[in-house]
Amino acid sequence: MRIETVAKWVYSVRRKALVIMPDKFAELLIDALMERRLTMTCYEFSLIASGLNPAADDFEQRFFDAGCDDATISFQKGHIILDFARAAATFDDAIETAIANVVAAGATVDRIEPDPLVSLSDMATRTGMSRAAMTQYAKGQRGRGFPPPIARVTTDSPLWDWATVANWFCRKHKLPPDAVAAAETVKRVNARFFGGGR
Repeated sequence: MRIETVAKWVYSVRRKALVIMPDKFAELLIDALMERRLTMTCYEFSLIASGLNPAADDFEQRFFDAGCDDATISFQKGHIILDFARAAATFDDAIETAIANVVAAGATVDRIEPDPLVSLSDMATRTGMSRAAMTQYAKGQRGRGFPPPIARVTTDSPLWDWATVANWFCRKHKLPPDAVAAAETVKRVNARFFGGGR
């Protein structure tokens, strides 16, 4: 492998500085990085943040410099939204390192999404089933023991705890166990760091 090729590859990975190194060392480094990457999973989630001015010239650069180069950054409805696709050994690791990066950029993390509280439409999207199927589950027409809503119970648009619902669907073989683990992680981290889901 030519040194120029290695230098370009390392630069594209780090996006910080061009690194020139001897061929053999470069090959060992690439092997180690590729092996590490193969043992990781890419987790997708969003951090809702505040505390920085989106009109500032260095707004996006601050996040990039702090390690958020795997996130798409936007400002919507008065909130900073960072949509991450982060490679990590576990979902917990992905979330905790993302929180640390966002805080290092100078922002305050308000919560993690996908939201732990879900409507019937949200459930349909997350399970890949129809809204009508979700209504039938909620009414007990497609199986017994469906979890009751935990918020807005007296309204036409109640909300369910997604971790509980995901667990129920997993027991019915409608969702894989990793979907349950992800739901429980988001719920736990939101409760621990931010005092809840909303």
